[in-house]
Order: sequence, then C-alpha cells, then structure tokens
Amino acid sequence: MMYDLVVIGGGAAGFFGAIQAAEQKKNARILILEKTTKLLSKVKISGGGRCNVTHHCLQPAPLSKHYPRGQKVLKQLFQQFHAGHTIQWFADRGVLLKVEEDGRMFPQSDDSQTIIDCFLSEARKFKIEVRTSSEVISIDRKDKSIEVVTGNESFSAERVLVAMGGHPQTHAYEWLQKRGHSLVPLLPSLFTFNDPSRQYTDLMGVSVPNGKVKIASTDFEQEGPILITHWGLSGPAVIKLSAWAAVYLHACKYTCTVLVNWVNEKEDIVRQRLLQEKLTHGKRVILNYPLFQLPSRLWERLLHQAEIAPTLTWLDCPHKNINRLTEFLVRTPFSVKGKTTYKEEFVTCGGIDWQDINPATMESKILPGVYFAGEVINIDGETGGFNFQAAWTTATIAAHSMFKP
Repeated sequence: MMYDLVVIGGGAAGFFGAIQAAEQKKNARILILEKTTKLLSKVKISGGGRCNVTHHCLQPAPLSKHYPRGQKVLKQLFQQFHAGHTIQWFADRGVLLKVEEDGRMFPQSDDSQTIIDCFLSEARKFKIEVRTSSEVISIDRKDKSIEVVTGNESFSAERVLVAMGGHPQTHAYEWLQKRGHSLVPLLPSLFTFNDPSRQYTDLMGVSVPNGKVKIASTDFEQEGPILITHWGLSGPAVIKLSAWAAVYLHACKYTCTVLVNWVNEKEDIVRQRLLQEKLTHGKRVILNYPLFQLPSRLWERLLHQAEIAPTLTWLDCPHKNINRLTEFLVRTPFSVKGKTTYKEEFVTCGGIDWQDINPATMESKILPGVYFAGEVINIDGETGGFNFQAAWTTATIAAHSMFKP
C-alpha cells in the first residue's frame, strides 16, 4: 500500500503536520506511526493537564527570542505561521484559547483533553490512519518511494514527516544517523535547581513575583517569579535560566553558584531605599516592616543573614549591616548541585542538526522526500508553550511544502 505521507510520531507535531497535509491534498492517504501505546502524551500533561498551547506573543521577532536553540531560523519561519495563526487555527475548529497574565495560552476549558479531542476529530474527518506500538527502525529511499520499516511491518510512502519529539537517549535517533543525519548532543532542558545544603528548606513555598537569577561568573541570567522549594529553587525565572544555560550547566555537571536578586533592582537603588528608610522611619523595628513587598519569612531570613537583630530599629542599624542586607537582597547565593525535572514537562535540547534541513521547506538535505518537525530537531523554547508553537510552525511549513497547491 502506497501512502501519500507517513508521519513518524503521534505527538503534537505529528498530528498537526498530518492534519495540515490532509488539508493541502484532497483524499490524501496519510498514516501516523506512534511507537508507544499513547497518543499526544505531552499534550495531555502540558501545563499541569491544561495544555499550554502557545504564548501570546504575536510578532515573529519577539517570539523567536524565547528560543535558546533555533532562534535564527524560527525568526524567519514565524513570519509564515506564528502564535496568531495558531490561535485562529484552533478557533476555526471551535477551540477558543485564553491568555493568562504571564502570556501563556490555554484552552478556555482548562483541559488538555479539549486539544486532544480536536486533533483526533480532525484526523477522523480526513480518514488519517493511526497505528500505535509501531516503532520505526529504519527508512530507505526506494526509487520513487520511501520505505518505512517498523518492528513487524513496512510501509511505502511518497513523503515522510519525522515528528517523533525529543528523546533523552541517543539510540532513539540511530536510524536517522544511519541515513547520514547529524545529531547535536542531547541534553536536558527545563529543570529546577537542587541545593544540597538545604539551608532554605524551612522557607519552602515562599515566592517572589519578579526576581532575577544569575549563574555566578557567567552572563546567564533570567527574571520572573522565583519559588523556594524543599530541594532548592524553582519558578519561571529558574526554568527559563535552565533552558538558556542548558549546555553550560551540563558541562559543569550541574554544579555552580546561583545568585538571587529577590527584588530585581540594581544594588545602588536598593541601598538608597534602605538608607531612605533609616532617614524617614528611624524608630521602626526593621523586622516588623518588610520592604519591597517581600514575604515576611524571607525578609526575616535576609535580616538574620545581614546580622540584624530582631529588635533593631533603622536608627540603630549600622551602615555595615545595611550594606550586608543590600548584598543579600540582590545577591543571595545558592550552592547548586544537581537538578530536578520540572513537573513532567521533560524537554531535550539537541537533536537533528539544522544544517541537514532546508528551513524554507523543512525537507531533509540528505534524504529527499523526508521532512522534519518539532522537538526532533535541535530546537527548544523557554517553556512548554513555546515548544508547542515551534511544533505547530515547523509542521505547518513541512505540510505546505510537501503538498503545494
């Protein structure tokens, strides 16, 4: 049986590419092969089960800046299909998305099953075949067709879309490497930081809405909400930092010092604020009036580190202690040793090298007729929503390229 398209991977990029291809070519014979027994598994767990579909950043250039890897290529690709197109695509199929304060976008139902049902419904409408427990072990060019071989079957296709997602183990890509494709080393991305000293464990659950985290002696830094956990540091700022510094952190074996600026202000501004407090509210007990809207438990800890007694007033506080408090407000050190996966949203940086792919079409330069989409490529974003947008975009361009009107 000859298929117009065989899609390898029953995840976000695979289904989106298959549906887009079916829309491009009337009555196309399309087959999706998924190696596991579950379809759209990352869609299911994304955003705590709500599915972070995309991010409300509608301009290609700003949107591309949220990708540690693939940024330059995506800046061009987003001109063809960006977050605005994604919103409209789902709306046309009856799925409305909503925007949260941080820009993340979810279905109005707050249920990832809404997205899954949409994909499955579209697949049924276009009579797209889906086979689970079908792990591809090789592909080969045969005259005018491509042979796709699984553990117990083989299929012939005019075109193949490789959308198998990101994988932490190199062996998952061996069949692609055997056909000449290069693999950028696979490394974890999107994780939290472990602090084995556990010196802040008693503050677990304390968070600030807008801080800054920086890896000491590097230029890697990110800002946003920060959360203290029982194992160390988490929150959007930390997750973003883990993505941008993924290669560096792997090289240093996830052992480094992270400096936390709890108020996301420059040192001189913080010091001036403290001195102003000393000048205008000298009789106040420092402990009783947390500044910068910091949680009282965190404020108490910072005062302790600055050796400011619980009963001390601003008037009686020596300048050396104010300087120490300033230091801890803008540079509290955390000794990081190890990482923890962020919830279940495992993301891998690395994958098939962009040098093997024509970005204008997403077609392989090594194997004509083979296209790529999603995390299988060396591409990843700061959070799940950005990774999904990259999947929607690359899958769309691949589908439109292989079946041009």
